[in-house]
Amino acid sequence: MNCHRPTQTHMIMKLNHRQLLVLCAVLFLAANGSAESTLTQNQFRYSARIGFNVSGKFTGIGNGLFTGSTPSRLTPNGDAYNYDDGYLLTDVSDNYGGETWYVGYDDSSAQISGNNLLLSHSTASADVDGKEEDADVSVGFEIGYQAQIGHNAKNTRGWGFEVFGGWQPISISSRGQYAGNVTRVTDSYAFTPGTTPPTATPGAPYQGSYGGAGFLFGDALAGTSTQVIPGGVAVDGRHELEGGLLEMRVGFYVEQVINEKWGMSLSGGFATGLIHVDGDWSESAPLAGGGTASLSGSENDIGAQFGFYAGAQTTYDLGKNWRVAGGVQYQFLNDYDHDFDGRRAELDFSGSFFVTIGISKTF
Repeated sequence: MNCHRPTQTHMIMKLNHRQLLVLCAVLFLAANGSAESTLTQNQFRYSARIGFNVSGKFTGIGNGLFTGSTPSRLTPNGDAYNYDDGYLLTDVSDNYGGETWYVGYDDSSAQISGNNLLLSHSTASADVDGKEEDADVSVGFEIGYQAQIGHNAKNTRGWGFEVFGGWQPISISSRGQYAGNVTRVTDSYAFTPGTTPPTATPGAPYQGSYGGAGFLFGDALAGTSTQVIPGGVAVDGRHELEGGLLEMRVGFYVEQVINEKWGMSLSGGFATGLIHVDGDWSESAPLAGGGTASLSGSENDIGAQFGFYAGAQTTYDLGKNWRVAGGVQYQFLNDYDHDFDGRRAELDFSGSFFVTIGISKTF
């Protein structure tokens, strides 16, 4: 087992949004309640909002990819191969006597076993999960209103309710190769003991004709076997989600004056969002009998998300009732998922946090 010593970057990242909020709360309680500056009653605020720690993944990759896929090989007469490595079809005599010369195979050294010809057909299946991907860091915005409903005797600490709305873009992209399973069915057909079928190699396969006489093989199954090969086919996939979250937050706040220029506030409450996403994907994989199976598609969806938020903010007074404001928010929303033509897209908002910076007008 490999163990890795956490780097300084990882340790900093572990100081997550919850710990930052706790730190802000401690600083808030330690603030000087007897500061000279006093609170204003209400304010409008507009902020840029930078989002982190949203993740997502696709599941059901390869679902339906091989449905209806057929090999592309043809016999000299223009008929499709009925096996990946050869064919055994009805000849011009209608297989008189239960035998046919309309037979082909790729490799006599591998496919002739005793007095039998072995012909195989493979089918692939894939319904696998992609790995968890982090969404791109997003830059959105928010605009809101805070109304004071009470304050202390010195008017240095106040509390009230707040309403904010905003828009946060979402972008997740996943590209990779995924392993699907292959099921190989091998059928055997007998030929007359003591006779030798024509030689065939992968570079020079044997192809019997429909109308001309040739080496005869029995047309009845002499036996069959099935083998499952895990990870026997590689599916190349591209999966993308693009969209955004139209958010609304309603809650309460408490604000503390630190000195004549600086202030700090804590807030929390109910959060909801209307998510709109466009899903786009393409997948391809080689077929055992030749050719490529491919599938692509796109679809959009709208869904509602619900949860809660908590935040901390520091303000600096610019004078004339204008402030610069910066803060951090943690927001929990329920997970989003949707079935895009057999491929399920999942988004995890449970650990999302945001950094805000903006300006407010107080009155």
